[in-house]
Amino acid sequence: MDRPEAQRSAIALAYSADDGAPRVVAKGRGLIAQIIIERAHQHGVFVHESRELVALLMQVDLDQRIPPALYRAVAELLAWVYKLERAGLSDMAAPPGAQVS
Repeated sequence: MDRPEAQRSAIALAYSADDGAPRVVAKGRGLIAQIIIERAHQHGVFVHESRELVALLMQVDLDQRIPPALYRAVAELLAWVYKLERAGLSDMAAPPGAQVS
């Protein structure tokens, strides 16, 4: 079930071992969201769809770390992505509502 492009939102997170928490490095709605998603696909980045998590992350300013209240949700997502990357699989069963690219 695709949402109309004008309503679609996307967030890009970056995380490294030096960071205290993941940072919001891109976010947008409509055309900007589509570009974020397309760039992720082009670079082999896994795309996870969660309206609720995106809505919460849209409130975080660009280049800011995610708030502690979202640590668990994002940690579970990162663990899932790490597992996919380590296994070298792109077709592994994804959590509900997830899209793997």
